[in-house]
Amino acid sequence: MEDKELLEKFAQPESRNLAFNQLVRKYQQQVYWHVRKMVIDHDDADDLTQEVFIKVWKNLENFRQDAQLYTWIYRIATNECLTFLSSKRRKFFLPINDVTAELLEKVEASPELAGDEIQLKLQKAILRLPDKQRLVFNMKYFDEMKYEEMSEILGTSVGALKASYHIAVKKIEEYIQQD
Repeated sequence: MEDKELLEKFAQPESRNLAFNQLVRKYQQQVYWHVRKMVIDHDDADDLTQEVFIKVWKNLENFRQDAQLYTWIYRIATNECLTFLSSKRRKFFLPINDVTAELLEKVEASPELAGDEIQLKLQKAILRLPDKQRLVFNMKYFDEMKYEEMSEILGTSVGALKASYHIAVKKIEEYIQQD
């Protein structure tokens, strides 16, 4: 079902629940993997994905449709990830290195994320990036998102996103070439 149809059905009280269920089915997997690449842990990703859809439910009737629905949902998911990672550092008074080390352990323990030796090394390199750079790298490299779409989601200029991606790639290359 097209987004426009979903939004029209959501606007009708009698079809609101059905429309929302269809919206969740349509976007849940994409949102989950976007979140999972940022927070690594399955349980955290599951919880955050639920939080994303709770926010979507609460705010969908105010969605202005000046962006694509998926872009709007992706923005909510991105903000939830960044807030989660930031609060995790604050809550446990952890320096960024400790959070990165914890995420690295989870990557190594997760067969869905670790993959072969080369893939594991790539994941370790990505986790060493600052959160926003990691986010840009994941969106471009894994999600194959265009810079214009990323700009809409992140509220950052295309030029800044290109620079961020380029720097992230350089850092990853340096890390991989170390051994």
